[in-house]
Amino acid sequence: MSSLRPVKVIAVTGGKGGVGKTNVSVNMSLALGEMGHRVVLMDADLGLANVDVLLGVKAKRNIADVLSGECGLKDLLIDVDTNVRIVPAASGTQAMTSLSVHEHSELIHAFSEIADDLDILVIDTAAGISEAVVSFVKAAQDVVVVVCDEPTSITDAYALMKLLNRDYKMTRFRVLANMVRSEQEGRNMYNKLLTVTDRFLDITLQYLGSIPYDEAVRKGVKQQRAVLKAFPQSKAALAYKQLATKVDAWPVSSSPRGHLEFFVERLITGA
Repeated sequence: MSSLRPVKVIAVTGGKGGVGKTNVSVNMSLALGEMGHRVVLMDADLGLANVDVLLGVKAKRNIADVLSGECGLKDLLIDVDTNVRIVPAASGTQAMTSLSVHEHSELIHAFSEIADDLDILVIDTAAGISEAVVSFVKAAQDVVVVVCDEPTSITDAYALMKLLNRDYKMTRFRVLANMVRSEQEGRNMYNKLLTVTDRFLDITLQYLGSIPYDEAVRKGVKQQRAVLKAFPQSKAALAYKQLATKVDAWPVSSSPRGHLEFFVERLITGA
């Protein structure tokens, strides 16, 4: 039996739709894969899947098949690049948007069967503050909150962090500013959030930096290709590579926090 090594688990969330969470999740995963890490990207927008669409792949099975017992999680994995595989979600399936707490728990436990085959799990959450979003975010070790320059983006990001802090005692979040016109614009967004969180919440925010607004991202989406692969020298692609370097430096948690987590058995037994 292989030694049990903790897996780095990162949830990418944002409170509202339209901030570019899926582009961030996909390109960050690909950049980490290029660095040699074995990455699995989970599409956790369970009823409105879009990771597979963004990457131009067709999924024969999805998370609904795991929950119904028709297959195991390993059967879902789709290779999308060197070192990178995705776990596709269902699309247009209402039942998947209203899973019970028990079903969320089953899904999180199911990932243990692939623990030996990956170094990093990236979770692309749905928009909003639904039960599913909360379940997956609190089961991760690191939370990346994506914001863009819209008042609703800042408001909704704050609401999500407030909920997670108040109800689940989560205290650490990393903020990524997306689609910025300048580095200063990204820093300004972070400062807006910091002003209200410092005043009203007992949390620590860390600024991860920014991803510039880049037409190459839109072109890549139309081609169903990630900007990192379609336009590797674009401003956005280079920013994603920098982001992956920062993520690579994060320590991997080796102790459980007292609630349901991905790969928690590895935290209990130690690396």
